[in-house]
Amino acid sequence: MPQDMPPTGGYAQVQYKRNLPARGFRPWVYAVGLHAIMAYGFYTHWVGVREQRELTREKMWSRLYLLPLLQAEEDRDQVRRHFAENARQKELLGAEEKVYNSDRFIRPTVVYTPSEVTPEAKKSWF
Repeated sequence: MPQDMPPTGGYAQVQYKRNLPARGFRPWVYAVGLHAIMAYGFYTHWVGVREQRELTREKMWSRLYLLPLLQAEEDRDQVRRHFAENARQKELLGAEEKVYNSDRFIRPTVVYTPSEVTPEAKKSWF
């Protein structure tokens, strides 16, 4: 029996490496994309911070401009309550009783609010 000999030119190479196709982009493409996304995020954050700062400044100035109006409204309410209290006191006691020794208006520091309001008391308030 003759011995088998290799074919002329030799045997074909044995495929022992994995033949996987390259998937996705090259790493530098991912790095550029990541940096672009981060740059966009930082830019929008910067614009948002500037807008928030401007809105805060606008809110502060609007409150400063509204302060005299709100103070005048509170003063009118205090005067209305003062005269209503004097009228109620005159009705109950028959005479106006002075609490202080001067005629100057003193802003009340404590406001009494009854737990139950009667319709008669409501009429004297308004």
